[in-house]
Formats: sequence, C-alpha cells, structure tokens
Amino acid sequence: MKRKWIVTTILIIVICAIGAGYKYYTTHHVAADKSQPATKAAPAARNILNVNGLIVSTQTLTDDIAMTGNLLPDEEVDLTFETSGKIVEINFKEGTAVRKGDLLAKVNDKPLVAQLARYEAQLKLAQDRVYRHSALLERDAVSQEAYEQARTELAKLNAEIEIINSNIALTELRAPFDGIIGLRNVSEGAYASPNVVVAKLTKVSPLKIDMYIPERYADQIRIGTPLTFTVEGQNTTYRAEVYAKESEVDKATRTLAVRATYPNKNGRLMPGRFIAARIRMQDIPNAIAIPTEAIVPEMGVDKVYTYRSGKAHAVTVKTGLRTDALIHIVEGLSVGDTIITSGTLQLREDLPVKLDIVE
Repeated sequence: MKRKWIVTTILIIVICAIGAGYKYYTTHHVAADKSQPATKAAPAARNILNVNGLIVSTQTLTDDIAMTGNLLPDEEVDLTFETSGKIVEINFKEGTAVRKGDLLAKVNDKPLVAQLARYEAQLKLAQDRVYRHSALLERDAVSQEAYEQARTELAKLNAEIEIINSNIALTELRAPFDGIIGLRNVSEGAYASPNVVVAKLTKVSPLKIDMYIPERYADQIRIGTPLTFTVEGQNTTYRAEVYAKESEVDKATRTLAVRATYPNKNGRLMPGRFIAARIRMQDIPNAIAIPTEAIVPEMGVDKVYTYRSGKAHAVTVKTGLRTDALIHIVEGLSVGDTIITSGTLQLREDLPVKLDIVE
C-alpha cells in the first residue's frame, strides 16, 4: 500500500512539472514572435510567353485537289484465234510496234483453200449456165423455172465461196489496232484454239488516267479540266485533261471516278504506272491566307490572336477556302496585322507575349 502511494505522488509531480514548462514556453516565446513585425510576401512576377508571329499580307491562293491514280493503255486486248488448228506462221517480234491489219500469226488453212479452189472452178460453169438460160428464155426456148433454178445454183455457189473465205480469214490473226505487242505464249507447230492467248497487244499512245476525287468537287469537274501529274522516279511534270467522268458518286467511298487522257506521243510512259495528280480548281487573287495552326476554334467560332503593344488580343474571323497548309480569311484581319502563330493553346486575352520570330 505504501509503494502504491509513492508511485502516485511521483506521477503527480511529473505532470505538474510538464504543465509549468509548457506555460513558461508559451508565455515567453510566442509573445516574442508576436512582437516581431510580419514580413510581406513578394508578389510573383507575371510570366511572359514567347511566341512566333506573322505579318499579314496578300497572296494568290490556289484551290487544288491532290489525288493518286493509274496509267491505263488506250486500248488493250489478248490476241486469240477465232478457230482451232495448228499454228504454221508467227510473223511478229516480241515487244515491237505493229500496225492495224498486220498479219501476226496463222493456223493451217490448206483444207479450206482446197475447198475454195473447187468452188471457184464450178463458179465459171454456173455463171455460163445462167447466161445461156437467160438468152434461151428470151426466145421461149427454156422455161422460167429452169432459168430460176440456174440462178439459184449460182447464188448457192457464191454463198459457199463466201463462207470458205470467211473461214480462211478466221485462220489469220491480225492486229486490231496500232500498238505494242508483248511476249508471245505459243510457238509454231502448237495447236491453237480460242482459249489460247497468243500475245497481248497494247496501245500506249494516248494513255488514260483513272482517278477518284472527293464528292464535294463532283459538280466542278468538267470535260476538258486540266491537270498535272508526276510518276515515281521522275522529276518531270506531265499535263493531261479530263475527258470523261462517272455518272454517279460511289456510295461506299463518297468519291467520283474521273478519267483523263495524256498524249504520250513519244511513248515515254508505260501503262500500269502509279501517279500523283493535281487538279487546279480556282485561283483567289489578293487573298489574306494564314497558317491553319493560327486558328483557335472556340464554341463554334474561329478566332485568331493578334499582337498589339506586347499583348495578345483575340479577333473573331470568318474563314473560306482551306488548303493543306493555309486558310483563307474572309473577314476579321487586315493587311499589316501581326498574328501569333505558336503557343495558341496557352493564349488568352491581354496575356503579355514576346515575339521571338516575325515572318
């Protein structure tokens, strides 16, 4: 019991000592802190944004369509015989030019030639028979029926000769148009049929160009619209013109198929090549055109920030034609204004700015 009272007395003494110490600290140190004057916080310096600028001027703005396309031959056909038989002649050299009507190859026609000779031998006799019957008919020495029968025999003979000549023509493979003949797929002595392709004939002058344009330009494309194009590996710019277009816009791609023609008189370009083409739609002279990155859309309104007296000022503008890099300003800017072209997302009205580059 005595030990319990001793421990309790010690705890009371410790608590009283802690309380006295805390009171002394608050009385002297806190009072001293209150007696010292408070230091004033220095105002934060206002940040200045470094930007690039552009002095507005006029220029000629060109609206053109950039697209890709393919060069196509003016005409192209797989050459095949219309009849079957053994090939006895090949009269062309691969990769050379041929003229319309040139005999390119031939299959065996000897049986047909023999039939033709037989019919031609009978033709003279049939003609003489009709002549004699005509003279006798005038003297009533032969009946009208006998005369008509002679004429019928002569007509049948002429028809047979015409059929034989047509069949002989089928044994000849002739060029249907001027062009370049490709690699042959058969040799003399091979058996030909309508399913066997002898070679390919291609007309390379002029060339056709197939392209697809966005539907918003569909009504502006006319027959005779000029265009320029380039091909891979060449620095030359070629000129062509539209000669036909599809009757409707493709519903899946929302594009209009357009076909142009290029003379290709020297045969420099080959069909099948990939091209990059441009069609110039219109030129706008004395246009105020600025970089598209200078436009700041806000709540459906286009704005541009101008530089005046070291600060940024928002100006509402009305835009027109857009190209790959520029946009036409119809209203809101004047020649000589300085617009801000960088840091547009950080700009706000009356923000201090510093021009680093002025173009």
